Amino acid sequence: MSDLKDRLRADLTASMKARDEVRSSTLRMVLTAITNAEVAGKQARELTDDDVVGVLASEAKKRREAAAAFTDGGRAEMAAKEAAEAEVIADYLPAQLTDEEVADIITSAIAQTGAAAEGMRAMGKVMGMVQPQVKGRADGAAVAAEVRRQLAGS
Repeated sequence: MSDLKDRLRADLTASMKARDEVRSSTLRMVLTAITNAEVAGKQARELTDDDVVGVLASEAKKRREAAAAFTDGGRAEMAAKEAAEAEVIADYLPAQLTDEEVADIITSAIAQTGAAAEGMRAMGKVMGMVQPQVKGRADGAAVAAEVRRQLAGS
């Protein structure tokens, strides 16, 4: 049983009672995404807290990308709605790593794997070591870009 999922359900009830429309609708969407993840695949399963964090990170990323797209399209009110939803979801995610913290993790992974000598061919090896450490706490594209930058510089 996931404590995080229980917390999301309890907060949904509280936000409905408080008539907080943005929070209520966002939590409903997130809980639906979690349920969809549980029944996806050949066999239904209960998600762990780590799995729920993965779903939350994915949902937050969708909101950030949609907000950027709406901003580029000149639809400020829709961009604001997506950004507000991303903020609600962010409340349930682990604290995000700073760029410096991500760079330090990558630097130590490169040192541990000896990837500096291999250059870009070692990208997969380094990413495989870094991903578990940053999962849900940093944007995957930003992490990959930093790994590329460090490997190219070595």
